[in-house]
Amino acid sequence: MAKQLHKRFTTNQVKSLLEKYEAKEIELSYILNILGIPRRRFFKVLKSYREDKNNFSIDYKRNNSNNKIGKEVEDNILTELKVEKDLIKAEDNPIRGYNYSYIKDRLEEKYKNKVSLSTIIDRAKKGGFYINKPKSKAHDREIVTNYVGELIQHDSSHHKWNPYADKKWYLITSIDDCSRYLLYYNLVEAETSWAHIMALAIQTP
Repeated sequence: MAKQLHKRFTTNQVKSLLEKYEAKEIELSYILNILGIPRRRFFKVLKSYREDKNNFSIDYKRNNSNNKIGKEVEDNILTELKVEKDLIKAEDNPIRGYNYSYIKDRLEEKYKNKVSLSTIIDRAKKGGFYINKPKSKAHDREIVTNYVGELIQHDSSHHKWNPYADKKWYLITSIDDCSRYLLYYNLVEAETSWAHIMALAIQTP
């Protein structure tokens, strides 16, 4: 995958840019400038994305990875996957998919087990702890932006963001429509006009 790309962008950010490129919403020169990679490397990334859009990732993968682990580690992985599954099933939680990176951190912190992300995903698929992402529905009305800063999406949502929290919080966010960069986020107990004014004030130079 592109050199150092995984250190500067998340997989979702790159996928969003590739989707816009395929939909002819942004030009090649623009996306090359954003990603900071040459044309040849970009088209390698694009080819990988087209081959398997659902499982596309820019995360670094070792070519000589070894998925052989001990039974104790196997059991710990399954234990944490079951915990995650229960959280997904809970109706009052906004969790809709498995967070394998979090499970990786939990294994290291709780059990002192260092396991690669690819190994965890492999065990999850084999054990039925995997949810395919649903196909995105086409919007009836879509606003096409041509450059960064042209349109900022500002909104809030009310959820129990932490599955172990005892109450719901409001999450206020601002996202650049073109690049999909998260410009602002904040959790507040009560949604007020002042909270939104302060959010916009922080973003204004």
